[in-house]
Amino acid sequence: MITYNSEGVKMPKIKKRETTAWIRAVAATYGRKVGEIGYMFVDDEKILEVNREYLNHDYYTDIITFDYDEDDVLNGDLVISLDTVRSNSEQQNTKYEEELFRVIIHGILHLCGINDKGQGEREIMEAAENKALTMLREMRNK
Repeated sequence: MITYNSEGVKMPKIKKRETTAWIRAVAATYGRKVGEIGYMFVDDEKILEVNREYLNHDYYTDIITFDYDEDDVLNGDLVISLDTVRSNSEQQNTKYEEELFRVIIHGILHLCGINDKGQGEREIMEAAENKALTMLREMRNK
């Protein structure tokens, strides 16, 4: 089950059924099933608070992924700052919706075992994000 909630921000306009089907499809390409996934959309101040409290990081970020996976079943909480998503989309000159869905799937890709901090990992993550976004566009065009 995938849940979508917001705290301190207006819930983004996403089609929950479509997004859930997409997330399940992406997970399946990595041989994974979706268990309990909770999305929480927040503002920059809340994500900074979460980053400080749980990770001892003192900076803003677009997403924090808490991984509770069991074997091939994805379980986790994903906290997304809509403020940072918006500023990233402006800085990268991309559409807000595309950046939002990139971040939504970014957390799932982390749960699937893809990292983005080490040497060469960022490029692997970006390729996986782009592949997933292509899947979403294809699903919408059917």
